[in-house]
Amino acid sequence: MRYEPQDASKAPRFTGIRTFMRLPYMKSTDSVDFAIVGIPFDTGASYRPGARFAPAAIRENSTMLRPSSFNLNVNIFDYLSGVDYGDIPCVPGYIAETYREIENGLKPLVDAGIFPLCLGGDHSVTLGELRAVAKKYGPVALVHFDSHQDTSDAMWTGLVEGGGSKYNHATPFRRVVEEGLIDAKHSIQVGIRGTVYSEEDLQESIDLGLKVITANELHEMGTKEAGRVIRERVGNAKAFLTFDIDFLDPAYAPGTGTTEIGGFSTYQAIQLILEMKNIQFVASDIVEVLPFLDHSNITCWAAASIAHEILSVIAWQKKQGLR
Repeated sequence: MRYEPQDASKAPRFTGIRTFMRLPYMKSTDSVDFAIVGIPFDTGASYRPGARFAPAAIRENSTMLRPSSFNLNVNIFDYLSGVDYGDIPCVPGYIAETYREIENGLKPLVDAGIFPLCLGGDHSVTLGELRAVAKKYGPVALVHFDSHQDTSDAMWTGLVEGGGSKYNHATPFRRVVEEGLIDAKHSIQVGIRGTVYSEEDLQESIDLGLKVITANELHEMGTKEAGRVIRERVGNAKAFLTFDIDFLDPAYAPGTGTTEIGGFSTYQAIQLILEMKNIQFVASDIVEVLPFLDHSNITCWAAASIAHEILSVIAWQKKQGLR
């Protein structure tokens, strides 16, 4: 059996329950290659909340996605069976408990070798996802698209006892290194830019063993060269792709909590994903979409379309016998 979207010629796209791409909503691991999983948690955000509403908004906008990728010449559902697995039951204001729910919620999928594509949520949720992934695969390569490094040790050190808040959307990638969830020597952060607290901020990632391509470097080298650098860094390792929507310039993604100018177009984002089509990704997420700041749904549509392209890469790999 293969699970795929409803046929739009039989049920118009504006009808039905809003699942991703109108996939069947199923809590099942039988005959499933990928699962869309919502993680509606945003109390790890340091400035603007609202990403808890992103999974629903991305699903709403995904109804216009069609099954084939023009860029890869592949129909996702000729090679993959997919479901919308629903949402992880997050606990607002309780990040440790939410991490436990994320890890437990993803475990059946990861254990079954199913590719989870998670819709956040703020970027703190990635720590819970990587805990689940590492339990099956061990430390994985991290490919991280973002305008921020998210490698701070703590926030609000003068307000929170014990040295500050260690778990929020500014700290996950320090924690994943400390917990041994990723293989830093095969990991890379791409698109870093914006104002910082100190000229030493960039050094945080380097000290953790991560490679960094700043936004300035990416603009200068272009997507093809950046793709080569990413592939070389990851090598043959299994990998996790995390895509913070603020990697995109605010002109393309205004609906996010901490915008930074000087970013990238949706075209460049898609080109980078295509450049990574030979990397063995085992899971992915798209985070930091804030629907209430979105204009004409362009951020939600960008997130849905990026998710489609990631799934198209997985389908292309299946077509080529690479997975």
